[in-house]
Parts: sequence; C-alpha cells; structure tokens
Amino acid sequence: MTTQHIETVIVGAGQAGLSVGYHLKKQGRPFIIVDGNDRIGDNWREQWDTLRLFTPAKYDALPGMRFPGDKWHFPQKDEVADFVEAYALKWDLPVRMSTRVDRLEARAGGGYTLAIGADTITCDNVVVATGTFGRTPHVPAFAADLDPSILQMHSSEYRRPAQLQEGPVLVVGASHSGTDIAYELALTHPTILCGRDCGQLPGKHESRGMRMAMPALVFVARHVLTRRTPIGRKAMEDIRTHGGPMLRVKRADLQERGVERRLARVSGVKGGLPVLDDGSVVDAANVIWCTGFKQVFDWIDLPIIGEDGWPKEYRGVVDSAPGLFFCGLAFQFAFSSMVFPGIGRDAEFVACRIVDRAGKRASLQVA
Repeated sequence: MTTQHIETVIVGAGQAGLSVGYHLKKQGRPFIIVDGNDRIGDNWREQWDTLRLFTPAKYDALPGMRFPGDKWHFPQKDEVADFVEAYALKWDLPVRMSTRVDRLEARAGGGYTLAIGADTITCDNVVVATGTFGRTPHVPAFAADLDPSILQMHSSEYRRPAQLQEGPVLVVGASHSGTDIAYELALTHPTILCGRDCGQLPGKHESRGMRMAMPALVFVARHVLTRRTPIGRKAMEDIRTHGGPMLRVKRADLQERGVERRLARVSGVKGGLPVLDDGSVVDAANVIWCTGFKQVFDWIDLPIIGEDGWPKEYRGVVDSAPGLFFCGLAFQFAFSSMVFPGIGRDAEFVACRIVDRAGKRASLQVA
C-alpha cells in the first residue's frame, strides 16, 4: 500500500482530461491523469466501425495541437483515438493508464483522497473527466423480458452489421447514435427506428453548403446555446434528457434507405416482443438500444449529485466542494461542450480556477 500527494488529480485521459492537463502544465502546476483503460484513446477505438466526428478536422483541434490532414475531412473514430494519444505524447502529459479510481472522498483539513486499489492519492484538487453523458449504458428493465431468441445489444456494444442475426432490426432511440446505426443497418437488414424526433440541422452534412454554414453553426454552438441564455438552458435540458438533433443522417436519408420510422416509444413487452406506446408490437429478430448512457458517480462520496443524476456544477466548478471540478460534460457551458470545438475553452476555464486556488493558498501561507 502506498500513499502519494499531488496538487491535482485528473480522472479520465480523454480529450477533456488531457486538455485540462495541457493548461495546467503550461501554468507549471503539478498534476497526474489517471484512467482505467489500457491505452489512451480506447474510448474512441471501442465505438462502432463507421463512427466519425460531426465536425471537420478544421474545428477538431485540442489546445496547442491541430487535427492532422485535410481540414474538411470528417475524422473516423480510430483517427480520433490516435490523435488523442499523440496529443498526450506531444505534451508529455503524466498519464497513468489501467488505473481505476474506486472512491473519492473529502480529506480532513481540506482536499481529497482517492482510493485506487490498495493505494491512496491525496490532493488539493480533483477534475472528473469521465465522459460527456456518462459511461453506464441505459437500458430499460423490461428488456430482460424479451424473448431469448431476440439478439439484444446496447449501442456501446455495436460495431458492425455482421454482429446481428438475420431478420428485422429494431433500433430504439433516434438521436445521434440511433439514426447513424439505423442508416447503416438498412443496407443489410429490414430496419425500424423508433423514438421521439429530436430535430435535425438543415443541409447535407458534407456538402459545399455545409462548409459555408459551418462557421455560423460553430459560433451558435459556442456563443448562443449556452447556460447563460434562455434558449441555451432549454437546449441543455433537451440534450441531457433526450439527446441532440440529427446532424449527419437526416430524415430524408433514412427514408431514402428504407428505414421504417416510428415516433412511438418502446414501452414494454408483449408475448416476448417489444411493444410501443401506441399499442403496436414489433416482430424484431434484433434490438439495438440506442438509449444513451447514465451518469453514475457512486464512487464519489460527496453530496454533489442532483436528483437528475448530474453533478451540481456551473462551468465545471462545484461551489459546494472547493477543489472539485468536472470537465467534458454535455452542456458544461454550451452546446459545443460535447464536441471538439468547445473542449479547449471548458478545459482552460477549469484549469484557471485551479491556478487561482493555488495562488490563494500560497498567499495564505505567506500571511
């Protein structure tokens, strides 16, 4: 058993955690980044094969490093994984992989204690950067009542159409992952997509017109749809609860490929088959739950989680727990917080608060 003390511990070596690390290193502050995966970028590598970013490389830079290649190329998930890994190497960030935090609690006299197996790390600050919407798949309890012959998987388990058995596919959830996966599966399986319409952005995603519109869209995502504006707060509620609007795949694309669209929600099981809230029963051989994730912070032994399961923070700062921060949350400050164009700003804000705390502590010690 070992005990170590360091000023700041960042939990999560994804793009958000690494960006906070970049800014802290730039300011000369001591920190470490811990992550439970074996390799930096694994969270991206473990996604479905055809996943790509919704923004072109021009807008996918991290602080101090642009995304390589054609600026109008939409990076594939393995390219993103390699970029994130290269970023950590370029800035020589102190990352410990295969290191999972079991518990985080307040330390007597201030600061925090993190239990990592038999070891302990104490620190003045903690930055939780463990995912935009959480990493625990959200699947309704009644899924266990479906006929055992139906192949079920969550979107986090889906990689490619070959995983599925023959027969119709029911894709549950019509936000980003649901529309993308349904669009792909329609080439090989009869596909039904059900769930509320989350809306869509206008224009063909990779068209010349979208290139012209992209600067305006990024501006709106960064500066208009924020927690400071009424429209931004409404968007935050919708996105955290239901997911974002369709970006790459649109209604017309789904229709053209023959996806059967149902706006009703899956509400239960009848005769071993999924039943929708309009009373119809879907005879599916496969069900893919694109129902999102849930934030699970049961390893944080602090009263900072709201009734909705999200931490009580503003711009990543938890006022009720000095020294505790979050980074990478959906709508941490703006719509852009959950995509690359917003990560750097959020990370810099959090890092500056940490530097401010260090300055105040130093002043008190001198006094």
